[in-house]
Amino acid sequence: MNKLLLLATSLICLSLQSRGATNEFQQTAKQNQEAFKDSTLNGMADVKAGFRDLFESADEGINLEKLNPKAISFVQDYMDENSSRLNEMKSWGKRQFDMMNAVLTQHGIPVELKYLAVIESNLKYDARSWVGAVGPWQFMPQTAKELGLVVSKKRDDRKDYVKSTHAAAKYLTTLYGMYNDWLLVIAAYNCGPGNVNSAIRRSGSRNFWELQNHLPAESRNHVKKFIATHYIMEGAGGLTTLTKKETDKLLINPEQATDSTVTVITVTGKYKAAAIASALGMSLKDFNHLNPTFEKSLASKGSYDLRIPNQMVETFEASKNTILEQSLQGMLAMAR
Repeated sequence: MNKLLLLATSLICLSLQSRGATNEFQQTAKQNQEAFKDSTLNGMADVKAGFRDLFESADEGINLEKLNPKAISFVQDYMDENSSRLNEMKSWGKRQFDMMNAVLTQHGIPVELKYLAVIESNLKYDARSWVGAVGPWQFMPQTAKELGLVVSKKRDDRKDYVKSTHAAAKYLTTLYGMYNDWLLVIAAYNCGPGNVNSAIRRSGSRNFWELQNHLPAESRNHVKKFIATHYIMEGAGGLTTLTKKETDKLLINPEQATDSTVTVITVTGKYKAAAIASALGMSLKDFNHLNPTFEKSLASKGSYDLRIPNQMVETFEASKNTILEQSLQGMLAMAR
């Protein structure tokens, strides 16, 4: 019962998990294009798709206090069996998690996706599946090569935490371009876009909870494992259970927000989110909430309207040079 109460106290529930990016990257890109051309797929978008049924609905909007019965039984059982193991991982895996946070932020995708590596490999660099997927992100050899990783007798970048996380971020970004829904993205990471597209057609829905029975059993269970893993690790949910429209509604929009507790400062340069957050004494999660897709937008536009709590503005202005130096050092370290 205590664990069920824990489930009822958070923002939003993250979901999904997978076991390996088993399709070749080029095939995924081709399927990406085909999916967008398919009117059957494009005509089913729903503002609540992939998330509304995760929670019980209130009269207005979504009631975030209760998990939908479709998920709660599985999540409860998974928490009972895995809480100790995953809570221990919070300590021994901190270094890997911090690195993954930085890499995923650099690619402009939710840091909560690091829990996909937990489901994939238990965060082990040398994990190997029976089908030949290797590393913390469980890449097959051809997929890894298409993503720029070296796989040979002398070297296997799939075992490199940093390089494989960059590759996973690229792959996840490609999948998100297909579905605009993180639930379906991680389902596709496990069973491939072809299976997800087929489930969409056969079910007539883009809502994971409606199409799940048309997916392989392993893939639909991964979704629920990921939900449970996120709750165990953080006691809360995250943005990857949301469709793009829902994410846009919940995230603060820097151009529209009028919150008097924050100051907007236009920045240019090679700033990194982790360096700014560290200098200001903020958690990376809080920084990203105020400044969604900060690094991606800064890189593409050359400037960004940075939102900072009023009490931290003076610290930021005084620390600009130090932040830029730390940002550069971080980029150089990742490039090695």
